[in-house]
Amino acid sequence: MNINACFNNILVLVRGGGDLASGVAYRLKRSGFALIVTELPAPLLVRRTVCYGEAVYNGEATVEGLVARRVNTCAEAQALATSEIIPVLVDPHASIVAKLSPAVVVDAIIAKVNTGTTIHDAPLVVALGPGFTAGQDCHAVVETNRGHWLGRVIYPGCGPAVNGQAEPDTRTPGLIESRAADRLLRAPAAGQVTPHARIGDRIAAGQLIATVSGREIRAAFSGVLRGLVHSDVQVTPGLKIGDLDPRGEVSHCFTISDKSLAIGGGVLEAILASDLTRGS
Repeated sequence: MNINACFNNILVLVRGGGDLASGVAYRLKRSGFALIVTELPAPLLVRRTVCYGEAVYNGEATVEGLVARRVNTCAEAQALATSEIIPVLVDPHASIVAKLSPAVVVDAIIAKVNTGTTIHDAPLVVALGPGFTAGQDCHAVVETNRGHWLGRVIYPGCGPAVNGQAEPDTRTPGLIESRAADRLLRAPAAGQVTPHARIGDRIAAGQLIATVSGREIRAAFSGVLRGLVHSDVQVTPGLKIGDLDPRGEVSHCFTISDKSLAIGGGVLEAILASDLTRGS
């Protein structure tokens, strides 16, 4: 894929390689920014086929033509940052920030709380979703909740509640063809997931999808398996480990979602609206 390199002098560090973070990484890399993604040693990725963080497990991951590659050192990440490859570095605490001093840090962990990002991490710090206050934890927040505000850039003193924050976590999944909570697959016990189906498979109601410590997870309705965590992940009871899509469109399993791209557009706007791109 041909990558526009006009912003290769601006290094962006994206913390997180999940599906929403990957929408951000895709938008920024396609726009020509130097880019590094950091991840956990065993990231909890549900929609793994559209996650650049999947490179942690497989060495490489390709999403919509862009290749991510796991690297082992800060130097390797820096060397690949301006290439057409997205480097993915296992760095749970983002220690690379102090080493490379990126121009932009994007907290795309989606933990719903701030796990350690500060407004002093970079000249521009952008955070996704609830748990952050613009002007306090970061310079800008991007709304992640579906609805009227999705993808909007929130600055200090503005936003849905005029408080510099994204909307609170609803703890309710988005409604898809009248399905909400029952389209999420949750761990019935602690342990590791043993898959009995693959992402992209068409699933019948009642079909066995996976087991955890011998306990079964069966489909509540017919659909397509859109996500399932890696079998290396240690899960806890009640944890979201999969996603069954009632729309039955297999291609949706392998393409970045509208939500992810909207959020990526918000991050791109925040960077382009900052002083960092003037004269680039």
